[in-house]
Amino acid sequence: MRVRPVTPERLLGEVAERIDAVAGRWVRVAVDGAPAADTGGFADGLVEPLRLRGREAVRVRTADYLRPASLRLEHGRRDPDSFYREWFDFDGLRREVLDPLAAGGSGEVLPALWDAAADRSPRLPRVRLPERGVAIVDGPLLLGAGLPFDLAVHLWLPGAALRRLTPDEDRWTLPAYDRYAAEVGPERVADHVVRADRPGKPAVVDSLD
Repeated sequence: MRVRPVTPERLLGEVAERIDAVAGRWVRVAVDGAPAADTGGFADGLVEPLRLRGREAVRVRTADYLRPASLRLEHGRRDPDSFYREWFDFDGLRREVLDPLAAGGSGEVLPALWDAAADRSPRLPRVRLPERGVAIVDGPLLLGAGLPFDLAVHLWLPGAALRRLTPDEDRWTLPAYDRYAAEVGPERVADHVVRADRPGKPAVVDSLD
């Protein structure tokens, strides 16, 4: 494995450059990883470097694309198999965010589909992205669902680090991430892999071999 330590600022600049190099009217970016890797913070950090390159960005969280509680929690609140298969509305994410940004799409995206706390739609207005706009979607399990992203970043936590950094209340999800690693291998399918086991000290994985 070849890894290259970088500063957080340099890393965000490198990823923003890769996004800026993607051709097309819009760009759909996945920031994939377990919550312990802070995908949300990384995705938020990309907004300003992209703005400086003339690209407006809209942020979308998979936490706002959960399925209704009646479906999500059918087998209880801490079932890792349900978390892996049933929690996230990836069909809705494709329909409301990714397909509208495909070639010939409308350019209008829905930033949030479901308010999990209220267990209902938040009824937000759609956002129209201008030409060269970027949708940055962050969250777990994004790379195994066949979603049409134009560029995927995976914040990689090796197994021991994932267990160390996951809070006790979320440790029930660990078998789902083990399954994701075995069935999908996100660190091998992502376009850009970042080792995130040392918070504040990321390293770019240039090669896994």
